[in-house]
Formats: sequence, C-alpha cells, structure tokens
Amino acid sequence: MVGSILGNHVRRVEDPELLTGLGTYVDDLRVEGTAQAVFVRSPVAHARISSIDTSEAERGPGVLAVHTVATLGSRPVPPFAEVNAKVGHPPLADGVVRYVGDPVALVVAETRAQAVDAAELVDVDYDELPVAVDMEAALAPDAALQFPELGSNIAQSVHAIHPDDARDVLAGADVVVRARIENQRIATAPIEGNAILADPRPAGDVALTAYVATQQPHLARDLLVKFTGLVKSQVRVVTPHVGGAFGGKAGISYTHAAIVAAARLLGRPVAWSETRSEAMLSMQGRGQVQFAELGLTGDGRITGLRARNVGDCGAYAGFGGSLVIGPTHIMAQGPYEIPKIDYAGIAAMTNTAPMGAFRGAGRPEAAAMLERLLDLAAIELGLAPEEIRRRNLIPKDAFPYATRTGLRYDSGDYELALTEALRVADVDALRAEQRRRREAGEVKQLGIGVSTYVEITGFGGTELGSVRIEPDGSVIVMSGTSAHGQGHATSFAMVVADRLGVPMESINYIQSDTAVVSTGGGTGGSRSLQLGGSAVAAAARAVRGQAIAFAAELLEASPGDIEVTGDGLRVSGVPTPAYSWQELGAAAAERGVSLRADLDVPQEGATFPFGAHVSVVEVDTETGHVVPLKHVAVDDCGRILNPTIVIGQQHGGIAQGMSQALWEQFVYDDAGQPVTSTFADYQMPTTADTISFEASNTETPTDLNELGAKGIGESGTLGSTPAVQSAVIDALSHLGIRHIDIPCTPERVWHAIEAAGAGHLPEPWREPPEVFDSLEITHGPTDGGVEV
Repeated sequence: MVGSILGNHVRRVEDPELLTGLGTYVDDLRVEGTAQAVFVRSPVAHARISSIDTSEAERGPGVLAVHTVATLGSRPVPPFAEVNAKVGHPPLADGVVRYVGDPVALVVAETRAQAVDAAELVDVDYDELPVAVDMEAALAPDAALQFPELGSNIAQSVHAIHPDDARDVLAGADVVVRARIENQRIATAPIEGNAILADPRPAGDVALTAYVATQQPHLARDLLVKFTGLVKSQVRVVTPHVGGAFGGKAGISYTHAAIVAAARLLGRPVAWSETRSEAMLSMQGRGQVQFAELGLTGDGRITGLRARNVGDCGAYAGFGGSLVIGPTHIMAQGPYEIPKIDYAGIAAMTNTAPMGAFRGAGRPEAAAMLERLLDLAAIELGLAPEEIRRRNLIPKDAFPYATRTGLRYDSGDYELALTEALRVADVDALRAEQRRRREAGEVKQLGIGVSTYVEITGFGGTELGSVRIEPDGSVIVMSGTSAHGQGHATSFAMVVADRLGVPMESINYIQSDTAVVSTGGGTGGSRSLQLGGSAVAAAARAVRGQAIAFAAELLEASPGDIEVTGDGLRVSGVPTPAYSWQELGAAAAERGVSLRADLDVPQEGATFPFGAHVSVVEVDTETGHVVPLKHVAVDDCGRILNPTIVIGQQHGGIAQGMSQALWEQFVYDDAGQPVTSTFADYQMPTTADTISFEASNTETPTDLNELGAKGIGESGTLGSTPAVQSAVIDALSHLGIRHIDIPCTPERVWHAIEAAGAGHLPEPWREPPEVFDSLEITHGPTDGGVEV
C-alpha cells in the first residue's frame, strides 16, 4: 500500500515486555488474602462414587474448606458450546466419574503446599464400571454407556445430502478410492495451563472479579453470570497475559466454576493454576476416524464424495468431538469442484478427557481427509498429485462460489497458490533426486508431498472497535478481541496509524477487561484482524473526521481544507498556525469535545483463506525414521497488513501440523488410563526436530471487510499435516505402500515397510460402524446458509 504503513514489516510492540520478563500471567498475580485450591481427581476412567470422606483433610494445617458436589451444587456449569442438552458437568463430579482426571473434590487452603497435602487425605471409594475408550468401539451396540438414559454414546449426529443429489453419490464413477483415515487425538499443550483467581469481595457495583486465562473474556463473564445468577454489571473478568491457548481456553470450564463457587462460599479470593499433568488432560483436540470414498472419472475429475466420520467427544460430550458435525462437515468440499456430497458424522462419547478445539478446529481434519483421497486417486489413475488437484480446483472466475455444503466462498485463486508452491519447492528437481535414490537403492529415500486447502475463518458477526484521543494527544484503542500471542497491539496500532494519521508510538492498546471494554467476541477462528481490525479501522476513520471538524473550528477553516500529518493538523498549504495532536487533545478536553468513536462493526459472512504446501522428507527404510528436509507454504490470507506477523503465524501453524503428522499422539490404554500424559512420554518436538520453513503468500482480498483481510492463524495446520503425511508415503510408494496413518512414527513406517516386503500390505479401508446406516438423512440448504 503506497504511502501507508500497512503492508510493511513492523516489529511487534508486545514483545519487549514478554522477552524481558515483565509479562503478568494469572499465576503471577498477588492479591492480598488469596487462598490456594487443589483438585482431587479420579484415578479411574469410569466408576460410581460410593463415598467421599473429607474429615481428615478438613483437619489438615491451613485447610479452609474441602468441597464436594454436596457443597458446590449439582447444577451443570454452562458450557462454551453445548453439544447435547441432556449432558452436563457440575463444578465437581456428581455420583459418577467418567474419565481419569474427573474432579471429585476441591481443597482450599492458605498455601498451595497445604492444599496439596490435604488433597492426599481425601478418601474416595469407587465402584468401577465398564469403559468405552475407543470412539469406534463406543458406537457398538454392547458398548458401555456414559449416560444410560441416552441409550447410546452418540452425543450428536448429522447425515446431509444436497437436495439435488441422488442417494448414491458415487453412482456412475469410473474409479472409486476408499480409505479409513485416522486423525489422532493430540494435547493442546500451551506453555501456560488453565488458571483463575476469583475474588468475591465487593468493589463498587462489582460482586465478583475473576482473573482468567481465557481466549474470550466477555464469554467467560457471560458464562459466570449464568452460573452464579449475578447480573452482568456485577461480574468483571480480567484476562492478563495468556501463555498460549490454540483453542484450548475457550470461555470457561467447570473447573473455573468450582473455584468461583469456592471463593464465594469462603468470602475470600481463591486461586488455582493447573499443573502440567492437569493441563495435558484438560486440553486435548482433534480425534476423528474418517471412512471416506471418492468417485472420479477416468481422466481424474471428481464425481462425488461419501464420508462417514466419527468424532471423539471424550467424556461429557466435549465439544471437540462435535466438530465432525460442524466445521469438518461444512468444509468437506475443500477447494475442489465436487458435484455430489453425502456426509454423515457422529460425535461419540468415550471415557477419556473431554475434547476441545485445537488450532483449526475441524477444518484440518476435513483437509486431511480430502488430500489423502486425492493422493490415492492419483496413484490409481497414474497422475501426479499436483495434476489431479489442478483438474479439480475451483477456478478463480467461479467466485463467489456456492458449495454443496451450503457455504459461500468469497474469493480465491487456488491454482496460483499451487503453481507458486511447486515453483518455490522446485518439484521437478526434487523428483529427479528421488529417482536417483531409488535407482541407486539407497537406504534413505526421498518423499515429496503436495496439498491444497481452503478454510473458513471469521464466521461473520460483529466486533467492537473503540478509538479515542486523550488530552495529552495519545490515542487509546480498544477491541473485543483478546490477544494471547497474535500481535493485536501491533496490528491494530498500524491500522489506527494509517486511518487516523498519528504515529504508532502514541497509540496504546487496551483489551481483555470487561469493565473497560464494553463487549467482545474474543479470539478464535482466526477472526481478530478481519473483525476487530476492521472495527478499529472504522472507529479510527470516524475519529479522524471528528478531529478534522474540530481543527477546522479552531483554525476557522473549512474541514475540506484541513491536512492531517503525523505531527498534527493544519490548513493545507499554510504551514502555521497548526495544532499538534497533543494541543488538539488538550483543546478538546478543555471545551468538552469528544474525539472518540465506539463502533460495533458487522461482517456479513465468513472469509475463506487458502493455500498450497509442498513437503520434503527423508525416510530411512531400515529403521522407519523420518526426517523433514524442506517445507514450502504459499498461504493466501487476503490483504496482508504486517508480513512479520503473518509469517510468524504461518511458521507456528506449520510446526504444529508437521508435529501431528510425525510425532504427537495422546494415547489411552484399554482401561482408559492416559499413557502419554507427561512430556517424558508425549512426543512434543523441540527446535532440534523441526526445520526452517519457507513461507510466502499470494494476496486475494475479500470484499467482506474494509481491510480485505482473511484469517491466517490456523492456515498452517491445514496445509502442512497432509503434505507431510503424503511425503512420507511418497517416499515408500515404489514399495507399493499407499497409506500410513498419522503420526508417521518410526514404528508405523517400519511395519509398513516390513509388510510391503512380505507382500502383506493391508487395504486402507474397512466398513464404517453399522450405526451410520440408521442415521436419518437431512437435506442440506440451497440458499447458501449452513445447516449444522
């Protein structure tokens, strides 16, 4: 953007405070009189609680209270997202525990050490019940039920076919490829676990102040209002620095509610911060098994898609499992022209930790499904993976594009991103090296994986943008988004500097305090810049108009003659007199003139970023060990405001997506015991495992907001996982290997190589659970809406 700060590399203004140890997280807060809380958690996956004896714990040194469901109440805590209205969780388990880690008691003491000691004295007797740990097994007719009154472990389901499509969407296809595809459960694992400090002492009209590590302070406030019965004006939520979230800190959970209830009963502040072991259980995501079939013509054109997908809710109908009903369903078409889609999804409850969102939240699962099918189809038809994609990508002149699942893709040039990714990666040279290694019979084989994707971000709605000029000439900016690493202070300051004309160093950004910021949707779904940034831009333009009008009055000139500069305002062509921003702010304060705008700005619909990735790996055919060598990402997030922030988001998403493809998996044994609940067992990569990524962009603006921006925070996870998985399989394709589920660990890769050598490669398909046959069909919408 010529003459504008927008579009330029600008260093993040947030970072010095964080890098020098001046950040303040919930666990850093020191509020006088604060007690500490520790949960007593179930050691078994499913059991009736026959008795709880808290008497010895209550006599412990410094103990102030020991709570069970009898003292905190059995009313379910309002969830972030309700999957099944008949399933809920009170602050503490009520009668039955349904996963290892289910909280059954809460100890409050003067110090954390005292609370930990007392928690060990709580005596709980359990009568163990049968478990359903695997999501497919949980759908069997004889599976152990979490809630027998429901009659099954199905929390939610959908079966959708467009009303114009025939029942058999694969009829007439020349070729049909099929695969059972695992998208494994992973730990969200932000650097900071969940944390809350609840202060019930009155402060003016406020009856409860809660400092919460959350992505959505206003939603957290609203959920606490429902839980406590207080009114909005009586509840204040403040979110200080947050050490990452990745979807795992949406709103509040029942553990937060337990702390609030305990604090109100005690009449003192109570604090709780998760241990790493607790955090590994409380924040988990992904977890799908997909039974997908793709029909094609003989020349590689897609004719239809049929999917039968299961999502793992974990216990208590965790909303992460329902993503198979929502985002995975509506994004099942991806960036391709697919004439017919038959999609069924089941969200299944299991005796494992409740599932939540993880970066991408259902959209990476849809991309992984499609990309696997296209790779299988390319092998079947003898086409290069990029060629089969080119033949099916939605052309750039087709936008806006209505999908078979009821979405309206706003803009796109999908082939451009693919072409650029192939060029940057120099795929022809890579394939020549691959041929050389194969002909030489080398132990370490080269694999090249290609993926293309589109995702949904923003999801429409409104967001607050607030801008005001202070008496000293500084500018206060507020939005209802809530940054925890995304760089909002930098991005929004850049927008205001551009729209208002003030220097960035004079701008202060305020967020995440419901007593100061009137409303907000928080951060999630890559919504912040397109909604919050556009709202801030509109507010800044409004304040600029106010400032020009006020300066014109002071200078006795026409508003049309006023020129705005970084130093202030003056009559165009006349060097003096002029008003600096400080003088203008002081004059406005003296005369009672408001230079302020608070706007709720709507966005009509979601935006759809897209991109293409190429991944290169080396596979040791003797050990199965995979080493990533190169990863090229070309992501399109519409108009780019700060390339530094965009590249940072790309790199973070790619690292997490690559990690899912190669290393990470949260595992339970057959009894529902977690076996990867510490970083000693859970394969979180370090900088020694990852590589430097080659991230670049194309720019295809959207017309849905004034910035032309789409989301970027989650895109890296959509493109990277399937590209890396495909690269591993491609390295071994000359052995006849067509599919390896993620994570592509050395063990899995080695077993596939051994099976290929013995001539016993299993087919990547088996029939989906029979319960899918009984799902009632609901026809999808025809008007561009979304039926979920």
